[in-house]
Amino acid sequence: MKQAIKNKTPQPFASPMHHRLREGLLLMSLGVAVFLLASLASYHLTDPGWSTSGGGTRVFNWGGRVGAWLADILLFLFGAVAYCFPPLIAFTSWMAFRYAEVFDKRSHEWVFRGVGFFCFVASSCGLVSLYFYSAAQLPGSAGGILGDVVSHGLSQFLNTVGSALLLAVVWLCGVTLLTGLSWLWLIDRLGEYIYRSVIGLWDYRKRQSATLALPIKEKVEPLLEKRLDKGRRVIPVIAESAAEIKKPKQKSLETRPVLATSEAAVILAPNTLPPLSLLNPLLPSQEKAFAHISFDELSHLVEQRLLDFGIEVKVVAVAPGPVITRFELELAPGIKVSKISTLAKDIARSLSVVSVRVVEVIPGKSVIGLEIPNENREWVTLRELLESERYTRSLSPVSLVLGKDIAGEPIVVDLAKMPHMLVAGTTGSGKSVSINAMLLSMLFKSFPKQLRLILIDPKMLELSVYEGIPHLLTPVITDMKDAANALRWAVAEMDKRYRLMASLGVRNLASYNQRVEDAMKQGQPLSIPPALAETMLPATQLEPLPVIVIVADELADMMMVVGKKVEDLIARIAQKARAAGIHLILATQRPSVDVITGLIKANIPTRIAFQVSSRIDSRTILDQQGAEQLLGNGDMLYLPPGAGVPVRIHGAYVADEEVHRVAASWRTYGQPHYLHEVTQDVTGGAEGEGDEGGGELDPLYDQAVRVVTESRRASISLVQRRLRIGYNRAARMMEDMEAAGVVSTIDGSGGREVLAPPPAGV
Repeated sequence: MKQAIKNKTPQPFASPMHHRLREGLLLMSLGVAVFLLASLASYHLTDPGWSTSGGGTRVFNWGGRVGAWLADILLFLFGAVAYCFPPLIAFTSWMAFRYAEVFDKRSHEWVFRGVGFFCFVASSCGLVSLYFYSAAQLPGSAGGILGDVVSHGLSQFLNTVGSALLLAVVWLCGVTLLTGLSWLWLIDRLGEYIYRSVIGLWDYRKRQSATLALPIKEKVEPLLEKRLDKGRRVIPVIAESAAEIKKPKQKSLETRPVLATSEAAVILAPNTLPPLSLLNPLLPSQEKAFAHISFDELSHLVEQRLLDFGIEVKVVAVAPGPVITRFELELAPGIKVSKISTLAKDIARSLSVVSVRVVEVIPGKSVIGLEIPNENREWVTLRELLESERYTRSLSPVSLVLGKDIAGEPIVVDLAKMPHMLVAGTTGSGKSVSINAMLLSMLFKSFPKQLRLILIDPKMLELSVYEGIPHLLTPVITDMKDAANALRWAVAEMDKRYRLMASLGVRNLASYNQRVEDAMKQGQPLSIPPALAETMLPATQLEPLPVIVIVADELADMMMVVGKKVEDLIARIAQKARAAGIHLILATQRPSVDVITGLIKANIPTRIAFQVSSRIDSRTILDQQGAEQLLGNGDMLYLPPGAGVPVRIHGAYVADEEVHRVAASWRTYGQPHYLHEVTQDVTGGAEGEGDEGGGELDPLYDQAVRVVTESRRASISLVQRRLRIGYNRAARMMEDMEAAGVVSTIDGSGGREVLAPPPAGV
């Protein structure tokens, strides 16, 4: 292959010259076809010709004497089938011009097409001669001399019916060899069209019946979203590939959302989850991924375009999806994958698409993937995914619905196994819609006793719709100093949960809840350990703990306002909070290294990248490129924990009215029980980090010394809890105690020793 390419390079003018020569031959062939068509159409029996013994001086044929002789010979030999010769000549000329490189490399193609031409002509003449008589002015029979020879010869052995069956089979084979048409593909498309038409009529009839059955006041005309009629590009139809293309069957119908006719909230009964009827209903779509070309023809086009760049490939499988179609390519020996990756933009230009993505590694296969966007994009709706078997069978209260993969299968993941997620992408790429889909998938699965949420929304627009639902631990946070306090509270809650689990000898939150529930069922509830009794007032016995999910819609704003403090808190939660049932979902529209730092990336292995503007941003999120080639509008790359190859997913679309209806229904379930200490800083309210005060001049310094000397424990968290102050303030007090000799310096194990004696009377 390499040698062949080298032999072509020293002749830079050979290819243009050959192209002009082929173009000239094409024009000549088309001219011959038009001349022959005119000659056949104007044939007259009195014109001079091969089958006539005489003729007048006047020639009626439009092609003159030459045209009269050609028409007379063709009609005498082939009968009415001669009228097929002009379009066959035009078709063969166009194929020879358009795909000359393919025919040069596959010389056997001409042999097959020649055999197909002979079979088509002979069988056509035989069939016409068997069943038709010449009522028109023809020099011979309807099938010509060839038709008489074929029909009479076969009739002697097979009779009329047998001859007709044999000639029909030969005719079908001839058409396939000559044009590349697949009769099985044609039957499949015809059956699919009939099936879709019947299903569409049946659904229309059911909708009409349902509409007529409603009272007059409930007959509201649904509002349908109008989609722009995008111009369709014309792709030439080419021959079918010799290799069989494997196409997986679609298991789900294409769907498109329609707006619901009512936004009234559904009143939830106790221990009842919201119904899926709150989400927009579905409407089957009749549009195909590619309206003007089949997958076999598109596979040929991909092979031809790559061959133009000197890359010989073979399409071995096609995986059509809702938004893109993946072509699995088998490379010729000696071709590197990196060569195709560097030509991604040129390949997209040659195929007239927005972008293509090259998948260099497909796990379990020796091929590479080329992902091409569909002409007609399918709507991926949340209701369809929530009704899928994967979601209904998932038992986790934090089951997340992400969307569909390239094969159209729903992707449902468990946040508890991740256990944290980082989401990044440019503005308008679908981050906020994806966050809404994740939140709704949890709200349709979990009660407030199973799931509590802390929502951080610096934009004050995206997550404010969830205000007042009973799952919230605190009102939606819009102040970044309150967000830092919430993260600090989550760290303290994580430590408290670990101490509770250690007291029961369990390893995770699920085992802890199971132990507590079993004890309550037996009528012997577990009491709170004495060391934690003060921090859990007014409770006197252990109860099941809910999973806590912290969702931050914009990490960059939080890092800009609070800075290093937030990074350290996020790192602590990400490192330790998995077993405690505390999970993070962080989103940002600025995937730069000063926002997604190395410390955050190291502790959050699960990442989702939406469309980004450059390869550098893609590497910042996924440690590899590819996100810059996404299509936007929910198109994402999902990197599971422990995996090196991201999965392409098309996110579910969630309309604003759907979110409003679900949130309104949950508000009818009950009032939220807020914990004000989540965002409160005891330095004087919610003052963020509490930079004022601290040290020996702090009015609480003497109380802090008394707490340490009485308890004989030099712990910053102890001072923080007893005095209800911020972490920084307690840390400065501890440093001043060290300078005053009250406590020792930090030893090798990270602890301190209390040096001062206990207060008098203790």
